[in-house]
Amino acid sequence: MRDLQPKLPASIGMHGKDKRSLSSRLPRGSMTPINRTTDLNSFSPLGVRDEFCQALTEMGIQSPTPIQTQAIPLLIEKDTDLVAQAQTGTGKTAAFGLPLLAKIDPSSPRIQGLIIAPTRELAKQIGKQLFRYTKFSARIFVEVLAGGDKIDRQVSALQRPTHIIVVTPGRLIDLLKRKALTLEHVRHLILDEADEMLSMGFRKELQEILRQLPQRRTTWLFSATIPEGIAQLIRDHMSAQAPHLKIDRRQIVNRQIEHQCLIATRDEKIDRIDEFLGQHPGERGLVFCRTREIAIKVSQQLRGRGHAVDVIHGDLMQTERDKVMRGFKKERIRVLVTTDVSARGIDVPDLSFVIHHQLPDQLDFYTHRSGRTARAGKTGLSLALIDPRERQKIREMEQQLSIQFRERR
Repeated sequence: MRDLQPKLPASIGMHGKDKRSLSSRLPRGSMTPINRTTDLNSFSPLGVRDEFCQALTEMGIQSPTPIQTQAIPLLIEKDTDLVAQAQTGTGKTAAFGLPLLAKIDPSSPRIQGLIIAPTRELAKQIGKQLFRYTKFSARIFVEVLAGGDKIDRQVSALQRPTHIIVVTPGRLIDLLKRKALTLEHVRHLILDEADEMLSMGFRKELQEILRQLPQRRTTWLFSATIPEGIAQLIRDHMSAQAPHLKIDRRQIVNRQIEHQCLIATRDEKIDRIDEFLGQHPGERGLVFCRTREIAIKVSQQLRGRGHAVDVIHGDLMQTERDKVMRGFKKERIRVLVTTDVSARGIDVPDLSFVIHHQLPDQLDFYTHRSGRTARAGKTGLSLALIDPRERQKIREMEQQLSIQFRERR
């Protein structure tokens, strides 16, 4: 989607000469901690313009999250670098998206903002959110560019005025080699899920992109963790005075989520999920597994019991993944089985539950998983299937995340 206008065109999601897909065209050293503890119950006191506040209200977003409360006023008020350590589900997109939109000059047709994300799904999710934020604002053109989409179509789309691009690292390098775009007018760079980009092997691409942006005014880096590779990138390419925000994991757990656990042996887990689905007809959700092999097996077993289930995992072709996600979003699929990595970028509203076939290896993954439900002020259920030996792990999660599990009988 190209033109971020007050009304979403009826042709969204279709392709053709005059029909543009929402997914493709949408409108350094030591670091200083920030202490902003004011409890704000709206976005206006943060400096967010009225037209953006109006869009947030329509989206059902009334109160800023901790990362939004801390980052938005800082980024709107100043041209400053920022390092923000925050996990998925903390409201990062609004934390950087609203300040970026405020800094765009719609009268200039040049690319002024660059957002780099590790995956196609996350890039499209960011673009979709920017579209929603600008429903009542001036015309701002945003282009989402990612692998899996036809590059020739992206090259053609870039001939039109574009203010912000949301892009994956590999596709940006490809487009730069084709001279399909220039970064000479980019003033604001955002790296979202920077640690994930490094873990996916994009270190070289990020270094090359940063070298091509010497004229940028700001670099905003968002990352769940700060491993040495990210610390080196910060030292090499960001201001030594860059503020550093870190969101306590206990602040990011959605209090609208009910947490339950159910004792089950490995062989009993499919029976328990089958029973749960039978007890909650019409409700939709996700089942998380640790590995691709287990995810495939669980989906096959549930499908064999008559449930509308599908699976996404890392070995799927992009076209296959897109087909599954379309079916899930259109509610032809009731339950989606997935792994933690494959679930990145999934943004489906009105999911009632998340089931953990296995507890995640990392604590932060539990927050990511459970945060897929209870969106936009709604309630949701996070159900963990555990064996008796994992009771201690549940107690540790309760303490570290400040949540309480109820054991389901």
